[in-house]
Amino acid sequence: MFTNDFQFHLPPELIAQQPAARRDGARLLVLDRKTSKTQHRHFFDLPDFLQAGDVLVLNNSRVIPARLHGKNSRTGGKFEILLLEENAVNDWWAMLRPGKRAPIGTQIQLQEKTGAAAKIFAEVIEINQEGHRRLKFSGAENIFSQLDILGELPLPPYIERLGEKPEDRERYQTVFSDPAGSVAAPTAGLHFTSDILEKIRARGVTICFITLHVGAGTFLPVKAEKIADHKMHAERFEISEATVSAVNAARKNGRKIFAVGTTATRTLETAARLNEGKLTVCRGKTDIFLYPPAEFKIVDGLLTNFHLPESTLLMLVSAFAAPGEKTRGRELILQAYAEAIHERYRFFSYGDAMLIL
Repeated sequence: MFTNDFQFHLPPELIAQQPAARRDGARLLVLDRKTSKTQHRHFFDLPDFLQAGDVLVLNNSRVIPARLHGKNSRTGGKFEILLLEENAVNDWWAMLRPGKRAPIGTQIQLQEKTGAAAKIFAEVIEINQEGHRRLKFSGAENIFSQLDILGELPLPPYIERLGEKPEDRERYQTVFSDPAGSVAAPTAGLHFTSDILEKIRARGVTICFITLHVGAGTFLPVKAEKIADHKMHAERFEISEATVSAVNAARKNGRKIFAVGTTATRTLETAARLNEGKLTVCRGKTDIFLYPPAEFKIVDGLLTNFHLPESTLLMLVSAFAAPGEKTRGRELILQAYAEAIHERYRFFSYGDAMLIL
């Protein structure tokens, strides 16, 4: 299949620039992949689609304030830094803008969010094939502990406003976020409230968590003409004993596993492929790329947001819409997206949600 098979036109005004007034107030497009029928509901209706004995799996990774600003110590030129992955204490891979002005040896003095110069420096020590810079930080025992002072939340580039707003600190995190490490939010989880989670538990549904720290791949377009030639970035994940027990018990009893987001889906399906389809406790890195005609070994239902054209996320949901089929899933999803556009759904990170059954 080709990347441009996953193209669609989205009116710019449908790209959500702000979160909904309330988390669970987003709209919910429900797609039955067997019948191709859709329903137009609201997110607070989600419990209606879950049954006692089912399992709901969420990604609890917390977004870090990964966007930093600084100046070239020699020339005063400004840099924007997006932290991507920690190699060791004070040793990170990052995207720099403008990258061409940051050869190896460049020294950058960081700024606090207030604009004041910080006594923390970053030196470019390596450049990889993708143009990412490896930075060695000094002036702090651990730069990670200083990010609340230095950094902003890395809102996606299609949110076209300068910097974060105070409400972003709350709304670009899930209510259940815990281990910090993502450079983008697992956005399907943003719609949940504590009240919705309690209503789901009250129906006899088990709620459990995986951790996948969302990395650089979220920001990168598919540049390959053929999607099979695209290489995913590896992202760190972990699956606990509690989640493994809940999922395996539900599957044994013929109950359904609902994944919240593509990150939870990729984590569960990675783990399943490590042990012939059975979930086991594990941690590591995954670069799994799910696209038509992929099969799914664990996930029965997928809650997700609406994704960018030609993105790996759109390719994953297309595969899930018709597992094992080459073209039907793509056609089904693009048809549902066309309906969502006609109905003026809001798209992307702060947008509305879709439930695929």
